[in-house]
Amino acid sequence: MTSTALDRSYTGRVYPPTRPYEVGREKIREFAAAVGGSGGGGGDGLVAPPTFPVVLSMAAERVVADDPGLGFDFSRVLHRDQRFEAVRPVRAGDRLTVTVEVLDAGTVDGNDVLRLRGHVREAAGGALVCTTTSTLVSRRPAGAEGAGS
Repeated sequence: MTSTALDRSYTGRVYPPTRPYEVGREKIREFAAAVGGSGGGGGDGLVAPPTFPVVLSMAAERVVADDPGLGFDFSRVLHRDQRFEAVRPVRAGDRLTVTVEVLDAGTVDGNDVLRLRGHVREAAGGALVCTTTSTLVSRRPAGAEGAGS
């Protein structure tokens, strides 16, 4: 999507919830090992580390970034910021969905900036588990003239 300009009208758009993701003990253990921890349950895989929702949120955010109408070039992306606000811990056996909201789609110094919020909820009942906020920057190609340069 390198030839398409970022469509700023996507700001405020909310994407439908993802298919339910079942949190497994082994997935929690693998994630905890990858981030150098043991999970909240002492390594038994029952309680996930607080950043575990990135597994779900990044996949949901990629759907937004790959939306052809948005015009965001993911091949040049830099993940600038990621935040988590937990309502409760993620546990083995949870079935979760993510709804992604485009908080802002804009351009800064010729770089496209996409700020997204993910609402991680229980698949049954919809109770909020965690909110994620991330900022993705698609860097302008070398030598390209950009706004504010």
